[in-house]
Amino acid sequence: MSQAPQNRYKADLREFSFLLFEHFKLQELLGKEPFSAFAEDDVKMIFSECYKFACDVTGPLNGVGDSQGCRVVDGAVKTPDGFKDAWKRLYEAGWKSVAVDPEYGGQGAPHAVAALVEEMLSGSNTAFNMYPGLAFGAAEVIEAFGTDAQKAKYLSKMFSGVFGGTMCLTEPQAGTDVGAARSVAKRRDDGRYEISGTKIFISGGDQDLTENIIHLVLARVEGAAPGTKGLSLFIVPKLHVGDDGALGEANDVALGGIEHKMGINGSATCVLNFGEGGRCLGELVGTVESVGMSQMFHMMNGARIAVGLQGLGVASSAYLNALAYSRDRKQGSSMRNFKDASAPRVPIIEHADIRRMLLEMKAKVEGVRALAVKLAFHQDSARALAGPAKADDKVGYHKGQVELLTPLVKAYSSDQAFRVCELAIQTFGGAGYIKDYGVEQYCRDSKIFSIYEGTNHVQAMDLVGRKLGMAGGANLMALGADIARFVAANKEHPAFAKDVATLARAQEAITAAAMRIISWFQGGRAAMVPLNANRFLEMMSETVVGWLLLEQGVIAHAARGRLGPEHHDDDFYEGKVASAQFFARNVLPGVMFKLELLQNEDESALGISDAAFATL
Repeated sequence: MSQAPQNRYKADLREFSFLLFEHFKLQELLGKEPFSAFAEDDVKMIFSECYKFACDVTGPLNGVGDSQGCRVVDGAVKTPDGFKDAWKRLYEAGWKSVAVDPEYGGQGAPHAVAALVEEMLSGSNTAFNMYPGLAFGAAEVIEAFGTDAQKAKYLSKMFSGVFGGTMCLTEPQAGTDVGAARSVAKRRDDGRYEISGTKIFISGGDQDLTENIIHLVLARVEGAAPGTKGLSLFIVPKLHVGDDGALGEANDVALGGIEHKMGINGSATCVLNFGEGGRCLGELVGTVESVGMSQMFHMMNGARIAVGLQGLGVASSAYLNALAYSRDRKQGSSMRNFKDASAPRVPIIEHADIRRMLLEMKAKVEGVRALAVKLAFHQDSARALAGPAKADDKVGYHKGQVELLTPLVKAYSSDQAFRVCELAIQTFGGAGYIKDYGVEQYCRDSKIFSIYEGTNHVQAMDLVGRKLGMAGGANLMALGADIARFVAANKEHPAFAKDVATLARAQEAITAAAMRIISWFQGGRAAMVPLNANRFLEMMSETVVGWLLLEQGVIAHAARGRLGPEHHDDDFYEGKVASAQFFARNVLPGVMFKLELLQNEDESALGISDAAFATL
């Protein structure tokens, strides 16, 4: 008799509450427009109910999706058992509309709340949550750039889960070089376009969860400029949609196959052929041609933040599972009795190396979560301040920080997710390498995060090539000023003085590294930039995460002093202090070392000949 699916997802809701209400003071935005419908208790109830949903509905299907995967039956994708019912329950519960505008049936909650809801949904079942995530992202593009008629035709059904959605960029010959796309759009007299071309690696490109799928397809109108500047974005439904919303016949979108992958097996990664029969029709998003990349970036930026949340969710659950195992598993005696063969076996959490790994995972997970919610809080603050002219500077500040932090959230979170999952396996030992405990799936699933939605090198080049110079460098300077204010206020802190000094040195290293990168651009040595872009992004991410963890540590230290050691929250606050100190003492010093490496200006990777890599 087969076993019932087992949930392994875990989350710490006390950590969520601390982050929003003690660290970022979200309550100062609640109860006022545009968040007048929300109070602190409402947010906590959302988290409690979503966590229950994740444990009861999506979590048990995580292993099912991994073992069954997707399959093609009669030319269409069949998703794993239970996914269709979970989809229905997801939308009935409203979990994908938490931050959607009430005009389209959403709740209009802050992005900071939606981010942690997304963490739980992704952490419990990344593969499943990709389907509604892509539908949401595609709908946001139509909401931002579509005509009134397009919004009326598509948005309510996409936001409510009746229609799915995708973004179709990548082509076999192009890969990351989107400007090399060959998909073609031919104008018709009725205002629509005939679409033809092949797209690959399309997540959710076909599925059996929704009535229809709305593909957003990048293609070049005949005669348009080469490269990315000539690309336009088109709404291409799987089934035609009438002006009255009724579904029509198939739109000549053919499934070419699905990929067999290392992880996220429950997510269908498809090859799609558009217009093989010459009958695929699309409509331009909005009314202007050749602005497709800027429109698609709206979705891609949201998707990049979502990938960061995917990494966070998976890493957090991997850590908490490793923690639970280490408290339960007994092996070896305490170091105090290592010479006594008859000494009792102890839980492995008592062993020093296990504790080191657990604290590294804890610090990185909590730091990445703070980074992601910091970005979301900037989004919410900009939204709350929008309108009065006197607030324009503040709105610009918050929007600038969102731009600056987006590549950090995507790249650092996804890189660290894989490393945290690897550490979780190591904590389990041999038990982590087998499928019984689920952490090996977390590790396999997490590897894609650093690759899709723009590889992490793309994020690094976006940071150094575009984001650092935005607003004349004002965004970077504003971030530096925020960190400097914290350093000035806490440089003599009784528990963190030396750690704050390390943070100050890390910030100086970021400034020095940025100046060196600028000198390469200006001095005709641009090839040095991609050699060091990833290193710079990591330096900047670690500095910002170190700052945010130290902010938390200062808050927690004060709370411990105020509440006393007998208070039920003392253990929690002790953990926050430990996370901040561990990261400041074991990760932040690496920022200065990476500056040394960057300043060495090593060009060996450029100098080696192709043939010298191997004599095969």
